[in-house]
Order: sequence, then C-alpha cells, then structure tokens
Amino acid sequence: MIPVRRLNHAVLYVRDVDRSVAFYREAFGFEVVEQVPGRAAFLRAAGSGNHHDLGLFAVGPTAPSPPPGSVGLYHLAWQVDTIEDLAGAAATLRELGALAGASDHGTSKSLYGVDPDGNEFEIMYLVPRSDWDAYEGRAPVMSLDLDRELARYGSRGER
Repeated sequence: MIPVRRLNHAVLYVRDVDRSVAFYREAFGFEVVEQVPGRAAFLRAAGSGNHHDLGLFAVGPTAPSPPPGSVGLYHLAWQVDTIEDLAGAAATLRELGALAGASDHGTSKSLYGVDPDGNEFEIMYLVPRSDWDAYEGRAPVMSLDLDRELARYGSRGER
C-alpha cells in the first residue's frame, strides 16, 4: 500500500502553452512559477503550499484530441473553500465561455469547465462532513441548484 496524502500537481499536454497559461491565469488566478515560452509552464494556485499545481507542456497546434470514451484522464478537480467561491467560479467560467456543466454529488457541489484544448476540469465545494448523512457511501449525480446551496451554506464560513 502506498500511503498518499493528496494530489500534489497535475500535468497536461496542450497545443499552445501561452494560450493555456493565459486561460488558467484568468480563470483561476494561477501565478507562473516558471515558463519556457512556447514549450512549457509551471503554475501555482494562490495560497498553495506546492511548488506548482499545474504543469503545461506544448505538443503543437495540430495535436489531435483523444476521441471521446478513450482511455485517459477524464478531468481534474480543484476544491474551493466556500460556496460563494463556487458561485464566483460559475460566473468566471460563464464569462470565459468555459462552463460545461454542474452537478450536486451530495457531499460536494461541482461545476465543470473546459480549457482551450478541451481538457475538462471540476471546481468543487465540499460540504461540511456533518451534512454527508445518506451520501456517506454514495456518489450520486443530481442537478445542482446553486441558489439553494448558497442559501444553505453561504456566509457560514463552512470549509
């Protein structure tokens, strides 16, 4: 058994590193730790204790996307601290034309987006453990009513 604690960083192949850096900076406020223009970049989320949270490597403008349903990474998930942060993320993703969906998983409330290369990511708010109740051993996919969740978890400082 390997005793992992958490995911430290993810690395993505992208067609255009500079375009992807611009997207992740605008969408998430990531800072560039190091960049080799046109080839690679390492980005860190605000407040992160990691050296970098996301690596990007260019594979060229004509690189094909994997066909739907092929083996490989489905999405990355980043957690926000508050339900208000999730609502703000929804607005940002809408502005960028990158919001692809939303789900209520009982224990978490999630938004789904896509970057300029079609890589999917999730932004999620983890509800307080005391509210997991019937969802403790389940992983449902239900419609997200963000206004209802803002009324329930907003301004409570829940993390």
